[in-house]
This record gives sequence, C-alpha cells and structure tokens, in this order.
Amino acid sequence: MNRKKKINEALKKRQKKTNAKLHRSNKPRYISKADRAKMEAEAQQAEQAQDVNPTESAEGEQPAE
Repeated sequence: MNRKKKINEALKKRQKKTNAKLHRSNKPRYISKADRAKMEAEAQQAEQAQDVNPTESAEGEQPAE
C-alpha cells in the first residue's frame, strides 16, 4: 500500500507542476518605485521636448513639393 501511495503522490505532484505552468497569473509585473519615478521623469522630458519643438515635427511631416 505504501508503494502505491508514494507513486501516486509523485504523479500528482508532477501533474500539479505542469498545470501550474499552464495557468500563469494575470497579475502585472512588479515595477519598483525607483523605476516608476525614472519612467515618469522620462515621460515628462518627452512631453517637454514636444512642447518646445512642435513646428519642427510638423515641418518634417509635410511632403516636399
């Protein structure tokens, strides 16, 4: 009886592992506070760059005649 129980436990354990790999969490990846601050600073710099040079980007979009 012990041998059967041991084998069944091993098989169940392996099956649980494979099921766990198939069903991943939908939870978003953790981003540290420092990384969030850095990303926010980069976004602000990008906005400022767009505000400073809006005519340059508009000129580049017009077709040359």
